[in-house]
Amino acid sequence: MEIKPIRTEQDYEAALAAVAPYFDAEPEPGSIEADRFEIMVMLIEAYEAKHYSIDPPDPIEAIKFRMEQAGLGVKDLEPMIGRSNRVYEVLSKRRPLTLPMIRRLHKGLGIPAESLIGDS
Repeated sequence: MEIKPIRTEQDYEAALAAVAPYFDAEPEPGSIEADRFEIMVMLIEAYEAKHYSIDPPDPIEAIKFRMEQAGLGVKDLEPMIGRSNRVYEVLSKRRPLTLPMIRRLHKGLGIPAESLIGDS
């Protein structure tokens, strides 16, 4: 297997096909196959980051999603955001998240801080 930069979609598809067998039977660490596999995965990840980047979620949508996942209501967010009226203002995007709110939401709900910082 020749290792070369991934420049086109065709190169990308070929690289995916080349590494696919290694996911079922990972090569022995330290072997030539393991080194090739690692290098190919890095090339694939770099290509995907450039051509298939995923934008971070909207901070409020991330909060709503986490609320839905955990079955939480407005009352559950009060310790992190403030009284119910403030929670409603934040969830409707009429009030921005503050740094202390972000910290408490990150700690309390486990939402990545990067997702909460966003463009709120």
